[in-house]
This record gives sequence, C-alpha cells and structure tokens, in this order.
Amino acid sequence: MTKASDRYLADLTARLSAIRTTLADPMAQAAALIVEAARNDHRLFVFGTGHSHMLAEEVHYRAGGLAITVPILAGPTMVHEGAVAGTVYERMEGIVRPIFDRYTIGPGDVLVVSSNSGVNAAPIEAARVGREKGAKVIAITSVAYSTAAARGRTRLADLADVVLDNNSPPGDAVVEVQGSELKVGPVSTAIGVAIMNAILADVADQLSSDGDAPIYLSANMDGATEINRKLVERFRKRNPHL
Repeated sequence: MTKASDRYLADLTARLSAIRTTLADPMAQAAALIVEAARNDHRLFVFGTGHSHMLAEEVHYRAGGLAITVPILAGPTMVHEGAVAGTVYERMEGIVRPIFDRYTIGPGDVLVVSSNSGVNAAPIEAARVGREKGAKVIAITSVAYSTAAARGRTRLADLADVVLDNNSPPGDAVVEVQGSELKVGPVSTAIGVAIMNAILADVADQLSSDGDAPIYLSANMDGATEINRKLVERFRKRNPHL
C-alpha cells in the first residue's frame, strides 16, 4: 500500500484540480460580487468558526492579498481560547449577532461564510444577519457533508447568494488508517483557502484594469513599508483588526 502521505496529497491534488471546472461558474459569480463591492468602496467580510475561521485570517493583511478584506474574528468561536468550548459556542443560537455588531456590514458589502459541515448555528446565523444587513452572502461549504448532517435543518448552502462547494466528504478526512476504521487528512481548509485566493486573484486582476487594486506587499519586499502604510491608513477606520 502507498504511504498515507502520498494518498493524502493525491486526493487533495485531485480535489484542487477539479475546482477549475466544477466551481468555474460560482467562483466567477463570487468574483463579480466582490469586484462590484470594491468598485463602490465597499468591503469583503469573511467569517468562520472553529478551523473555518482560518479563511478569515488567510485574507487579512496578507502578502499578495487585497486590503478590502475584513476578517470577523471572535475568540470564543475559534479554537485558540478553548477548542471544546468553541465547539459548544458555534452551536449556540444568538452568539453571532453581538459579534457582528462590531463590524459595519451593510448594503453593498459581501460576506463570505465558511462552514464545512454547514449546519451549525453560528454560520447559519451569520448568513442570516448578513442578509438582513443587505450584504451579499457567499458560502464556502461541503454540500455533501451538510446534506448528510442536516436532518431537516437549514443548511448554510440554503441561505447563500453563491455556494462554493469544497467537495470534501462527510467528516472531512480522506485517508484510511491501516488497522482502523478512522480516517485522517482533512481537506476542507486547504481547499477553502485555495478557493478564496483564486477568487481574490481574479478580483485583483479586474480591479487593476481600473487602476486601483489595493494589494498588500510582503513586508520584506522593496517598497512594502510605504505601500502597506498607505493601504492601512486608507482602510483602518473600517477594519477593526488593522
């Protein structure tokens, strides 16, 4: 049998390659929404709980990333302040609205909600609050996982204007462990990050035709200090994490 690492990388590579065709249309739709928001001086907000919150951090103040992005981050819904408690919080009704009160999401903005299982209370509430505030909602989720887990409940995919199916299996992990019925090798984060960065690459390409693609430069590159300083000055008042 091939090494577990080889099986994992082969599976992940195949899933990433498939994105180019299976998600071509919804990714183009997502990019169009974000471009429209940027051209009208609005922003892209990104929210997720548990490990899905990493997509919000990935786009925040990122080398080669866009300064229009705003992560929605709250310690209790992540993993670093207590993973067990975080799992409880992300299933708790009513926790998202006071978190979102910190952010000035409104009409013209775009909200990405990432949730692999797509059924927990927090991401569902996030999508609903985003819609209430007039933002367009993009979901990054596993349709297969959320369909299996829903059991009659509303899924994140049911509430989004655009659904980006990461095609991860129920349970997320893809590699069988010898002598066990368990699996390792989750794929949702790697796929979700790739989806986000691919979309933002298209957004930046389209914005550059306007002469205004607010792209951060890696801090150790020539000219980065001045370029990034100007972007921070421009967006700090509307991004509480700058």
